[in-house]
Amino acid sequence: MDDNQNKNSQIDVDEIFRRGIKEGASDVHLSNGLPPTIRVTGVLKPLPEFGKIHDFDIEFFVAKVLNEKQLGNLYQNKELDTSYELGNKERFRMNVFFDRGKLALTARLIPPRIPTLEELNLPTTLYEFCKLPHGLVLVTGPAGVGKSSTLAAMINWINNNKNKHILTIEDPIEYAFTSNKSLMRQRELNVDTLSWAGALRSALRENVDVILVGEIRDFPTMELAITATEKGHLVFATIHTYSAAQTLDHIIGMAPEHQQAQIRMQIASVLEGVVTQTLIRGVDQSKRFPALEILLLTNAVRNTIREGNTHFINNIINTSYDIGMNSMERSLASLVSEGKIELDEALTHTLNQDDVIRYLKPKKQKQ
Repeated sequence: MDDNQNKNSQIDVDEIFRRGIKEGASDVHLSNGLPPTIRVTGVLKPLPEFGKIHDFDIEFFVAKVLNEKQLGNLYQNKELDTSYELGNKERFRMNVFFDRGKLALTARLIPPRIPTLEELNLPTTLYEFCKLPHGLVLVTGPAGVGKSSTLAAMINWINNNKNKHILTIEDPIEYAFTSNKSLMRQRELNVDTLSWAGALRSALRENVDVILVGEIRDFPTMELAITATEKGHLVFATIHTYSAAQTLDHIIGMAPEHQQAQIRMQIASVLEGVVTQTLIRGVDQSKRFPALEILLLTNAVRNTIREGNTHFINNIINTSYDIGMNSMERSLASLVSEGKIELDEALTHTLNQDDVIRYLKPKKQKQ
């Protein structure tokens, strides 16, 4: 780092984080040559009063918060996921990376208290997944829609209500759990374990009842998650997919072609549910509300997966509302009917806009 540049650095990154917390931001972005930017209820907001960020400001900050091994990994791999604590309460999940040769970072605020499903405006029927003795439950959706919070609420319900040994494998650790009725253990990638697959393989020998896999990114991890469920564990995980049908196709497509028929059979046996979620900006712009697609593994769904007919999944969801399934379009329509989100906003979150209109109450259709 240039000594002269360091002397001229006036940016206090912690102060930027505090500003983000004060404004209710979900994310803070620092980029070379630009003012800090925060995201509030889904909208990006520059903070020009802090001045422009320079790469040496970010260099100085990361050198302060990362250990020697993490710094080595950052400069070798050109990106690093980690967490950062501001004081004793506020925690951030950070991704540090290079942008056109200069350091940049994005930090996501992790609320200090683990929320409940009720506080997240999510259906409490999701707690039913927490009562399963074993199986695989997937929470899917794009980045930034609250998947981690949903899973944290579910895991903490088990922690508070069941006598279980729970293990989370995360990159990095987000919500910090405190053991209650359950024994909680948390392992962070590149700190407590070297790989998702390695931690999962180890978990099979650790007398664990419930496993949370922060993200399934590759086939070996998926294969081990399936194996864990077959051995009697309850496994929760996230995948970056946009619907239940796409999730199933993605899982099967991960496998080598000669194993795909076997994976279809295994998934049909062990999968218990797929919850796909997104966040929609509310009518008053100060809140966001979750919309969910929920797939439950009925016999009809299991047979559909075994037979390779995942294109029928959407039809099954649409006709199974009475047993707890829900389509994204029906969920969006419900939010509109309840006055929580605008119709125009809802329609931007689906390709099946006619279905949203069809699910709306008659009085909304006339508007």
